[in-house]
Amino acid sequence: MLARYDRYILGRLMVTFGFFTLIIVLIYWINRSIRLFERLSGDGQGLALFAQLSLLSLPYLIYLMLPLAAFASAVSTGNRMGSDSETVALQAAGISAFRIVRPALYMGVMAAALMLLLAHLLVPMSRVAIADLEEQLADEVSARLLEPGKFQSPIDGVTVFVAEITGEGVLSKVLLSDQRDPAEEVIYTANQALLVRSDTGPQLVMISGLAQFLRADGTLSTLQFEDFALGLGEVEVPEDRVLRDLRGWDTARLLRADPADLESVGKSRGAFLSEAHRRLANPALAISTALLGFSALLVGGFSRFGFWQQVAGAILALIVIQLSVNMSEEIAQSDAAAWPVLYAPVALAAGLVLVLLYVSDHPIRRRLKPVPDPGAEPAP
Repeated sequence: MLARYDRYILGRLMVTFGFFTLIIVLIYWINRSIRLFERLSGDGQGLALFAQLSLLSLPYLIYLMLPLAAFASAVSTGNRMGSDSETVALQAAGISAFRIVRPALYMGVMAAALMLLLAHLLVPMSRVAIADLEEQLADEVSARLLEPGKFQSPIDGVTVFVAEITGEGVLSKVLLSDQRDPAEEVIYTANQALLVRSDTGPQLVMISGLAQFLRADGTLSTLQFEDFALGLGEVEVPEDRVLRDLRGWDTARLLRADPADLESVGKSRGAFLSEAHRRLANPALAISTALLGFSALLVGGFSRFGFWQQVAGAILALIVIQLSVNMSEEIAQSDAAAWPVLYAPVALAAGLVLVLLYVSDHPIRRRLKPVPDPGAEPAP
């Protein structure tokens, strides 16, 4: 009988878990995609790049939302069981709360297994792919440094005007005024130009243009050129992000936290260890949150007014746990030796679950209410 109960409730939990995962991830993904589309369209990028970046952001987004989806699924299923008096029937049959929540435990384990797969394999792969795409975008620095139809000063003493920037990053009808030398002002005009990266910084490569030299004594000279490269070494160009984004690093390498790796990305040992242990603590937290949502609905018994108090209490407990997660991450990043504190929210959630299950099996009102003696005479 109980095995059939496990299959029945687990099926309901997985259906609602899939539904909430889809809805929550879709909401956050659409929100992020809109901002990404605005940024890329403003940079003159196409839909293909937008689709790639949007899809590559999904693994990390799913990883973040799975504990919340597991919690929502457990609360929804527990509320439905309470409204249909299924929970009351199980408790009346003498089944303990620890046995009733077993399907929620199974769902939490499945969510944790999926999170482990995402955290240690899919998310690092996706972050590396995103960093590679952003590196390609960094090569087209014209989309980041210049805007068509505006006079801009990317560095002191240099003013640039570009009539149009094509989707391939080609600058059309370029005017550049170089006043960095007080003794001579140079004005460059060109039909086309490219802004490319180099070891010394970005360079503006102008094609089929004219250079006009205006000296301090008022003399003017001109020079026509087929192609000319002007260095803009003072402009900061986005660097390679593959190594700087710790989400793209292998977990074992994060746990080692070699001094050379720390220096290469400019991050502390605490940041390395915090990222590695988060990948272990968060899946365990998914199990605890699933049990928490289900256990909260077992407290209090049946009520004609619904279970809003239990639902509100479960949400409040989840908020407290999330606050503890944020605090523990800040502590772990600031002190490399404090990484065990990342597991404190898991212990807190597990403790709340045990308390709720104990209270469900030993209601306070039942303990406080005196048990009448069958042989005693009724009071007058």
